[in-house]
Amino acid sequence: MSQTLASVQTLLQTRGYIADEYVAMSVYLAMKLRKPLLIEGPAGVGKTEIAKVMAQALETELIRLQCYEGLDANHAIYEWNYQHQLLYLKVAPLPPTGEYSNEDPFGKIENTLFSEKFLLKRPLLKALTQPKAPVLLIDEVDRADEEFESFLLEMLSDWQITIPEIGTIKATHIPHVILTGNRTRELSEALRRRCLYLWIDYPPFEKELAIVKSKVEQIDATLARQITAFMQELRQQRLNKVPGIAETLDWAEALAGMHIQHLEKSLVESTLGVVLKDWQDIRQTQLSLSELFEKVGIKSKWEDA
Repeated sequence: MSQTLASVQTLLQTRGYIADEYVAMSVYLAMKLRKPLLIEGPAGVGKTEIAKVMAQALETELIRLQCYEGLDANHAIYEWNYQHQLLYLKVAPLPPTGEYSNEDPFGKIENTLFSEKFLLKRPLLKALTQPKAPVLLIDEVDRADEEFESFLLEMLSDWQITIPEIGTIKATHIPHVILTGNRTRELSEALRRRCLYLWIDYPPFEKELAIVKSKVEQIDATLARQITAFMQELRQQRLNKVPGIAETLDWAEALAGMHIQHLEKSLVESTLGVVLKDWQDIRQTQLSLSELFEKVGIKSKWEDA
């Protein structure tokens, strides 16, 4: 499916993703060059959402690999279905003595055991064997061990995976690959060189406001501006866990669902658990609410647009 830069930006926007030109350009180049796109930035700024929107826009499958410490090939690439292999051994008839004069009498059984019939495809291998190019999301790749990156290099370089018992499996169609990271550790240079790069930061006021209005259609205009301004100011505080756009949308959805039209201190204080996920951050914010409201709570820019 051939795409232009304008069509990619339109595709993102029609799926509800407010994309800057540099974001659309990165997605466009990744699709055109068939290069993996490494997206880094703070948590909750929409990195994962890009892959979801791409899959919807391209009308293809989204295959997600959630990375974690200790992730290995068995969970990322493939593993053998040991239960079915054992069952096969119990019911498979043994070859008559002397049937194979110059070879292992159990050779055929062994070849069957380690065939695709008993192969469980995990996300990386599954992405290479789809009838239509999928979107492969390798989420929070920096949470996996450094050894895991070596599993990726063959795939991202040559679009193939080698299984010792079977051989090399090449991609039926090259997938669209999105890798995300929160910079919990530094990724290897070898992995970075194989990817295009995109950094997504917290959005400015107007963009975040547009996102809120787009995602929470029933929200009051004044409330949308107040929530956005409050979140913008909140991120300037010294917090252990800075809230992202995801928290802004959760808060907006919650307050809009309660038919709230404007923020009040008591309301903010009682709903901070939607926005902040650390008790010290909540306590600190509760103590500084008057100061925060003084900065953003009574400004004329909050009048209905």
